[in-house]
Amino acid sequence: MNQLVEDFLQYLRHERGQAEHTQRTYSALLNKFVAWAAKQGLSDWKSVELPHLMAFLQHERERVLANQPKESPRRLSSESLYLEIAALRAFYNFAQNEKLLPANVAENLSLPRRWKRLPKALTSLEIDKLLAPETPETPKNLCEQAVLELAYASGLRLAELRNARLEHLHLDAGFINVIGKGNKERVVPIGRKAVAALERYLSVGRPRLVTPRSPANVFLTKRGTPFAPVTLWLRIKQRVGRAGIPRNVTPHMLRHSFATHLLDHGADLRVIQELLGHASISTTEVYTHVAASRLRDVHRKYHPRP
Repeated sequence: MNQLVEDFLQYLRHERGQAEHTQRTYSALLNKFVAWAAKQGLSDWKSVELPHLMAFLQHERERVLANQPKESPRRLSSESLYLEIAALRAFYNFAQNEKLLPANVAENLSLPRRWKRLPKALTSLEIDKLLAPETPETPKNLCEQAVLELAYASGLRLAELRNARLEHLHLDAGFINVIGKGNKERVVPIGRKAVAALERYLSVGRPRLVTPRSPANVFLTKRGTPFAPVTLWLRIKQRVGRAGIPRNVTPHMLRHSFATHLLDHGADLRVIQELLGHASISTTEVYTHVAASRLRDVHRKYHPRP
């Protein structure tokens, strides 16, 4: 069973070009099912039938979450259950298309309804606080400044920031080539302030971080290595704390702020979709709900008869 899962992961890597995070997620979820199946005496995918999948999902719904006391009422969220079903369906689609299994027993698994969470954005005042340069200049804070300016100016994902390479930057022309999800490439403009922060970092900060073994990644740690996801996430969180912003700010909130502020100032939704690299306009449409809620707030606050 493990070998077939590995074949599927190889397919995701080399043929679908799925993001590393997606590969890791699917690997963890499918291996969780394999471990459960072994306890049920199932040692071959051909022995798995729809009732087995349903029993596994019921087990997942009812089990106590890891690191929770046995009496805890907390259970797996519908979002997590959605991912488990999606992983099983994707695996079986692959196995059926490659004729590795005789039937797709997961095709009748229905996905639970996903509630769309409205993205949280920073206010303009919070953005100003966060992007205020720190003094004195050091390679570390010059790197952080360039990361934050680029994240807000261009709406890049955390992985896209980590994987940005020197050859992707075209600062004279004011744009960056971004390799997004599924290895899809898009061209995103960079604002003047972000260009200035990047130029300062590349001329003063990055040369002091480079070692003979450093790759061509734009952003480097103090050891001259590319950032791990957690490391870059923590650096941004620490910068938020030093800026005096009391909210729980995540790196993705800079991306949400980029999109929300563009929409607030009249940008076309299709343009925002292209800039964010969304495959479907429905993913981008969530920002219209944010804009509508802000309109309601302004109306209630300033209309004489709210």
